[in-house]
Amino acid sequence: MGFLKGKVAIITGGGRVVLSDGKSCGSIGYGIAIAYAKEGCDLVVTGRNLQKLEEAREELERLYGVKVLPVQADVSAGSDNEAVVRRVVDETVRTFGRIDVLINNAQASASGVTLADHTTEQFDLALYSGLYAAFYYMRACYPHLKETRGTVINFASGAGLFGNYGQCAYAAAKEGIRGLSRVAATEWGPDGINVNVICPIAWTAQLETFQKAYPDAFQANVKMPPMGHYGDPETEIGRVCVRLAHPDFKYLTGETLTLEGGLGLRP
Repeated sequence: MGFLKGKVAIITGGGRVVLSDGKSCGSIGYGIAIAYAKEGCDLVVTGRNLQKLEEAREELERLYGVKVLPVQADVSAGSDNEAVVRRVVDETVRTFGRIDVLINNAQASASGVTLADHTTEQFDLALYSGLYAAFYYMRACYPHLKETRGTVINFASGAGLFGNYGQCAYAAAKEGIRGLSRVAATEWGPDGINVNVICPIAWTAQLETFQKAYPDAFQANVKMPPMGHYGDPETEIGRVCVRLAHPDFKYLTGETLTLEGGLGLRP
């Protein structure tokens, strides 16, 4: 067990997802959950699919001896999203009594639709599930993170950094999250809360399915990083999330870390 034993992290989009081999981690959210569980951190995992959340609870508790609270939650247009998020935070505090880390990983979008063809509903899907969700979770968790001098890790994307084709709503949501994170880093620094952003690329079940279903489109649009492989959701994304919550990295705040194996090079 590591330095996170006795601490509590909320991970949105943290349900269990595996690759086609039936065992390898297949999503960034679940990779983060595994990495945190290995450090002894108790977890709250949220998402739309209750079965995946329950599967995450069973596996993480069995393998790593941590306590996991699954909470079905979906931030979307037309919903009482403040109430949805408040329920997650209230259940977390009622169960564990504290919040040390908030990781806003969940995001949905209509990828591949050009700006000219985008509908309001598709734009809302990305903004509510990503930007609004991050806002509501950050605001609701703030008093508890202030008490623990905690950490926020938000997820953005190279789609926003580099203007990827067919990603207008997704890019807008992710760049909004980056702006929100920088403001929070400024405002919450005096409270001892550090806030950082990760732009990742990793081998996930979603990419695996895309490659099998549309091999030509995959080859044309998904570039191999200079490192020669796609990131591992646990060891190369999740472990960085662990380090960002370590006291040694407390002075790092307001930054965007591009975990793309050399693809995300920028000045």
